[in-house]
Amino acid sequence: MATLAALLMLAACGSGGGDDSGAAGTAADAEAPAREGAAVAPGEAAAPGNAQGGAGAATDTRVDKRSIIYTGSIRVQVNDVDVAARDAVAAATRAGGFVGGDQRRSSDADAVADLELRVPAERFYAVVEELAGLGTQERREIGTQDVTEETIDLDARIASQRARVESARRLLAQANSISDLVSIENELARREADLASLEAKKRRLSDLTALSTITVTLVGPGVTTPEEETEIGFLVGLKGGWQVFLSSMTVLLTVLGAILPWLLVFGVPLGALWWLARRRRRNRPGVPALVAPSGTPPPPGVSAPPPVPGARSAP
Repeated sequence: MATLAALLMLAACGSGGGDDSGAAGTAADAEAPAREGAAVAPGEAAAPGNAQGGAGAATDTRVDKRSIIYTGSIRVQVNDVDVAARDAVAAATRAGGFVGGDQRRSSDADAVADLELRVPAERFYAVVEELAGLGTQERREIGTQDVTEETIDLDARIASQRARVESARRLLAQANSISDLVSIENELARREADLASLEAKKRRLSDLTALSTITVTLVGPGVTTPEEETEIGFLVGLKGGWQVFLSSMTVLLTVLGAILPWLLVFGVPLGALWWLARRRRRNRPGVPALVAPSGTPPPPGVSAPPPVPGARSAP
């Protein structure tokens, strides 16, 4: 039984390896046929038709069928942020895309809206130009990432892994013992998990290449740009000081509003009690002080104070 299981596993590995090679070759032929056309033995000349076909395939792989991820960010100053945000969303929708994120802060002149738009790659530059026309463009950044080689590699690995899964399934159908069944099922589960992971990566790459991402920042006329924040001068200092003063007053009023209920609940009764106690002490009659008459001798046991020397007359 153990020998049979070992033979089955060896057959699975051998069949999987053979299928892997065939699948990898098939994927490579499908994605980059130029390599097949260029693989000519030394000393042999390729046929004219094959050479022409290989050159055409190389052109398709390098130019027409490249997988490129486009990303961009743009900052535009507009008069009305809400209206401009609606226009930006409409531009993405008309291009066949959608809104991936929408964040808005404050209102009026210092309003800011951050939008994340997903648009088809072929409409990327057209949408960027349309967004720039919403107001005054302050900044634009565009980036590209070529993932053609990664896409071809993933396609080959997916085809190879699918062949390995099919090989394991065929061996599972031929298993005639419980131990063989368990071992082959475990191997099949591992291969299927690897295949699912590769397919998820391929879907992620396909999504990024099919739909480009544009990050749009729409600001109102009262929002300062980074260049303006570095300016110096009297007016800049006055403006900054006034903003700090307003911020300080806002904080002060906030604190006052927070403690006002406590003052009303506890401060008013305590103040009333203090006022009543003070008034009661003021209205209480005083005790007259005992004053001894002049010329009365001091009581026994008490010495009389020394006499005050008289003023000397001038000689």
